[in-house]
Amino acid sequence: MDNLEELDKNKLPRHVAIIMDGNGRWAKKQGKLRVFGHENGVNTVRETVESCVELGIEYLTLYTFSTENWKRPKLEVDTLMKLLVSSLRKELKTFSENNIRLNAIGNIESLPKRAYKELVEVMGKTKQNTGMTLTLALSYGAREELKNAVKQISAKVKNNIISIENIDETIINSHLYTHDLPDVDLLIRTSGEHRISNFLLWQIAYAELYFVDVFWPDFSSQQLAKAIKSYQNRERRFGKTSEQLN
Repeated sequence: MDNLEELDKNKLPRHVAIIMDGNGRWAKKQGKLRVFGHENGVNTVRETVESCVELGIEYLTLYTFSTENWKRPKLEVDTLMKLLVSSLRKELKTFSENNIRLNAIGNIESLPKRAYKELVEVMGKTKQNTGMTLTLALSYGAREELKNAVKQISAKVKNNIISIENIDETIINSHLYTHDLPDVDLLIRTSGEHRISNFLLWQIAYAELYFVDVFWPDFSSQQLAKAIKSYQNRERRFGKTSEQLN
């Protein structure tokens, strides 16, 4: 069985991003309400974060709540927001003990006041931590992120702060939510779906994609090890040929 100890520590992805999918279907399969799946998904988040810390992964980004998720039933959205608040409170100790810096990307101002306040507070209390950066994508949509970046850059061009000729990838990167994060190396999606779902579209340009058939509450450290093992067995060419790399 694949486990974390068997992985090559010299070939780890620097930045892992995960689309945590399947909480609702996991609960439905057991004859429970969707919220039951979200509650169990929190345990998987904890285990995954701890496994990444143990491995020495520098950046972990979790697709926690998308801009589209606001369209879900009110009970489910309310439960997710309550879970966010209670989890942040509970995990602050874990963040401190493991030297984790909490970060958030997305339109976080659109979160309910209590959730926003808790999030900002925990980010503030962990900002000096120098270990892994854990980023929660909250009220996040990649198209909205890119639209906002275009608007900001356009305004700077209009005001002669940036010239059109100087717009390059670095300029674009600096106007994204993820301006202080490296590109994604490995993108994992659970639940058997093979979609990106408007997540980090710019940042995953050269990411290795890994899709697994288990629902998020069943995703374990062994599953994470398998995903990273798959990543380590791939050749990342970035447009070059194998011969050029060798």
